[in-house]
Amino acid sequence: MSVKRRNHSPEFKFRTALEAAKEQKTISQLASEFNLHPNQISNWKKHFLENGKTVFQSNGKHELQTTHESELYEQIGRLKMELEWLKKKSALFG
Repeated sequence: MSVKRRNHSPEFKFRTALEAAKEQKTISQLASEFNLHPNQISNWKKHFLENGKTVFQSNGKHELQTTHESELYEQIGRLKMELEWLKKKSALFG
């Protein structure tokens, strides 16, 4: 029987990473308290400390904006490829 993968909410990850960053309890204590692997808490803490400064930039919309921009650039690339393909095919017929 397979084990179902757990998905944690961003709020839970934030609270856990914040508790780890406070360093009032050890990672092992937090792991047993939240029923997580210590490596997972360490990863969330590292991510929190590295990217915490972006929380206050652009009212916290920085990551969402870059994701939206990358989607738009992908769409532009696809449309350019389609346009070039149509130009080549229309040259053969016209």
